[in-house]
Amino acid sequence: MVNRQREWRRRCDGVSRRDLLQVGALSALGITAGTLPGQLPEAGSSGGRAKRCILLWLDGGPSHLETLDPKPDAPQEVRGPFEVIQTPIPGILLSELLPRTAGLIQKLAIIRSMTSPLGEHNFGTHYMMTGYKPTSVLEYPVVGSVLGHMKSSPDAILPAHTAVPDFRVGGAKLTGNGYLPASVAPFSVLGDPAKKGFKVRDLDFFTHVTADRMQRRRRYLAQLDQFRRELESGDEGQHDPQFEQAYRLVMSSSAREAFALEQEPEQVRRRYGSKTMGQSCLLARRLVERGVPFVTVNQRGWDTHNDLYTRLKEGYSGARVPVGLIPTLDTAFSALVEDLQQRGLLDETLVMVMGEFGRTPKLNTLGGRDHWPRVFSVMMCGGGIRGGTVVGASDSVGESPANRPVTPSDLACTVFHLLGIDPAGLLQTADGRPVRITADGSRPISEVLQA
Repeated sequence: MVNRQREWRRRCDGVSRRDLLQVGALSALGITAGTLPGQLPEAGSSGGRAKRCILLWLDGGPSHLETLDPKPDAPQEVRGPFEVIQTPIPGILLSELLPRTAGLIQKLAIIRSMTSPLGEHNFGTHYMMTGYKPTSVLEYPVVGSVLGHMKSSPDAILPAHTAVPDFRVGGAKLTGNGYLPASVAPFSVLGDPAKKGFKVRDLDFFTHVTADRMQRRRRYLAQLDQFRRELESGDEGQHDPQFEQAYRLVMSSSAREAFALEQEPEQVRRRYGSKTMGQSCLLARRLVERGVPFVTVNQRGWDTHNDLYTRLKEGYSGARVPVGLIPTLDTAFSALVEDLQQRGLLDETLVMVMGEFGRTPKLNTLGGRDHWPRVFSVMMCGGGIRGGTVVGASDSVGESPANRPVTPSDLACTVFHLLGIDPAGLLQTADGRPVRITADGSRPISEVLQA
């Protein structure tokens, strides 16, 4: 009889009466849930060197030929407008626009044979960030949300997966949490760390809402939750983790301090660069330093179909000092790696640089390159990565893998392995369906792993 009553309480779309009550209660506080919470998963874990991860996401698809896989001996229409630079390791060349990154090559692993069949932004992003090819049946969670779901403390004040400045990636169609609870969706800062007066959402009280009122409403929700438990079985009466997290953010001085970039010495801020990318990387360092397991730094603008020279190097026509996408990345990434190293954090912090695909082997008539998923590059360091490593290669014109093709599934498998999560473990959808953490057949990229 009890089971039949519970069936009756659940609507045809799978939403229970309790879920609707809970969303209504959150709305009273000015807090809304993107999707309703699901069940917690069970999965095994294996030992990993990395305790945290920072993903520098180059949204739009960076050109491998202008960054990590230049072709100086190819025809002009292939090699593009930039020269190359020799790194301290003979034979490993990078773009001339990455001099600081080149100096760090002994700490870096570069995968030059990434390959995917998906050349559309949303699909390519889904595949790279989750390790699963997208389907119409199920949205898979990104690596950061899986990590937060499995390893974050329920009492943690800072969100387990934080996106700086936001998580509008691949056309902004990816939720991040996928089939996992909304509580592990990426928390978007929704502010530009490079701007004066930078503020983070949910760190201040809503208009006319004081601390006393927040506490009273929290007590009210606790009483409402107790009433639900009396009506329904135990698992339907748990406190909502999304509300609890928002409450802790608003009430916590330590949360506000974590985002307080003004506390950083001016010389440190200059070291990262004044652009949004640099200050976002600095904020990412502050967050992982304070226990946030996963930070996505999102840099948009890499969809360079036209005017590639200006957008990648100069930033704008006539710039005296190059401030385009690649110099900005070079400054921010190198500062982040060096800063983590100096603070003793790099060995336990995995840093990744990637986008959803690469660009076409030949420049188009508009002086740009179009989408090209057949081969592209990814860069990794720290957190158990073997430095001074190049995995695979593209052919002479950067069109296809010449050897050792690596899939996004293999990359995800590697990241989970480094983070101490069993890639073959199982998660669970809201309706109880078990799903492997990584796709069947995926394998860690052994060449990038420290012995």
